[in-house]
Amino acid sequence: MSEQQGHEQQDPEQGPQPGYQQQGPQPGHPPPGPQPGYQQPGPQPGYPPPGYPPPGFPPPGYYPPPGTYTGDPNAPYGYDPYGRPYSDKSKVIAGILQLTLGGFGVGRFYLGNVGMGLAQLFTCGGLGIWSLIDGILLLTGNDHTDEQGRILRG
Repeated sequence: MSEQQGHEQQDPEQGPQPGYQQQGPQPGHPPPGPQPGYQQPGPQPGYPPPGYPPPGFPPPGYYPPPGTYTGDPNAPYGYDPYGRPYSDKSKVIAGILQLTLGGFGVGRFYLGNVGMGLAQLFTCGGLGIWSLIDGILLLTGNDHTDEQGRILRG
């Protein structure tokens, strides 16, 4: 006996031995791969892939960096983190003008507040006290606006 007991050689013409299954589709299951008559959904021509914003527009919630021109005439220097437009006027320049020439109301004239500038001019800046306090508030505050209501730049 040249063959060991329990091990039989398989004849290629006989097919697989009992107990073994062939690789291939199982009964009741579709074959792997794309099925005929069904296409995977894809991007429509002329539209961006799903989940991406249209080209040329920033993603939602994006604000440009402060001080950049956005193309918006109402916000020539961009927007602050709260979405308010920045002014072309600086709060540092307004504060320094108010501290040095506040008796003449120069800081308020610079910001476009003509009425308050005239009041400071006629009272010599509230005898210097009003212009000093106003200059400090202009330098330290974050909510001062110009004549168009835009937030002063830093």
